[in-house]
Amino acid sequence: MNNPLNQALRPTILIVDDTPDNIMLLSRLLKDRYNTKVANNGSTALQIAAATPSLDLILLDVMMPGLDGYETCRQLKANPVTAEIPVIFLTAKNQVEDEAMGLSLGAVDYIAKPISPPILFARVATQLNLRAARRALQDHNQNLEKLVQERTAQLYLMQEAIIVAMASMAETRDQETGNHIRRTQNYVRALARHLQNHPRLSAKYGAELTDEAIDALYRSAPLHDIGKVGIPDRILLKPGNLDREEFEIMKMHAVYGRDTIMLVERHIGGSNSFLMFAREIAHSHQEKWDGSGYPQNLQGEQIPLSARLMAVADVYDALISKRVYKPAFTHEQALDVMRKGRGSHFDPDVLDAFFEIEPEFARIAIAFADEGD
Repeated sequence: MNNPLNQALRPTILIVDDTPDNIMLLSRLLKDRYNTKVANNGSTALQIAAATPSLDLILLDVMMPGLDGYETCRQLKANPVTAEIPVIFLTAKNQVEDEAMGLSLGAVDYIAKPISPPILFARVATQLNLRAARRALQDHNQNLEKLVQERTAQLYLMQEAIIVAMASMAETRDQETGNHIRRTQNYVRALARHLQNHPRLSAKYGAELTDEAIDALYRSAPLHDIGKVGIPDRILLKPGNLDREEFEIMKMHAVYGRDTIMLVERHIGGSNSFLMFAREIAHSHQEKWDGSGYPQNLQGEQIPLSARLMAVADVYDALISKRVYKPAFTHEQALDVMRKGRGSHFDPDVLDAFFEIEPEFARIAIAFADEGD
């Protein structure tokens, strides 16, 4: 008595032939080693193949009424559901051109009639072993791809944690900045996405603001003030306005930030989009559109786009946040101040994009509000 479990584990073969004697012969030869299904015409074979996910091999007669074996094979290979099932032709047509025809349609082998059992067993076993090997390789590749995705996700999270920790080293020295780095990175991403899909501006910025670039911008934005670690506490934490000498020292945080990122680039022997954006933002987000910013007095599009995005994000957040030298502005008050900086402090395109999505900035500010605000 056959064990049902062993039968379930057996490969399944579909026998397609219009001659009952051939079907009986093949079924008798194969039944002790394999599960078998039968069809006496091409149309039935197509239906069975499409409805049998576990089908491992098709033995297909060539000379049949209606759909012949060649056309049946052609349709099997054209259907994504059945395209991967190996087909072995069984036929009395044993000329070289007949074999070439079958192989050109996607068949894996060609067995001439009358059937020789040893040849049948050997050819069937070979193709089933190859199919099992392909499946094992596909499973291995899928598992490997899944593992790579999981490890990549873990690495991404670890990198993000390190980035936030590094940024916090600078930000936490100023006790009033709170969730500033979280808000600004979300502002920058919102602005970049809007420019990427803008009906008028996407042609200008879309090529630069790819999905990958926006992701890198989002991850690098928290490092915009990393250079503050080099500023003395007496200046960074001063409760009032800075004098001229103190302000010159404060402006050096842009240079310190750039130099810190460059040290990382030198250490790894190169750069990437994340480090490039981090360097640009740290060095240039205090530049102004009219050239009156620092540290290089860059003007207009001399300022990297990443830094122009951060300039809008950083100033908006500074305005709506409480500082020792000022109360927090309302969202509407911040909009009024920023509107006056169009074309002087801010890139007009970026500022216009900001005003088109300013409610989203307000939502981000609420979502990442500092404790007590």
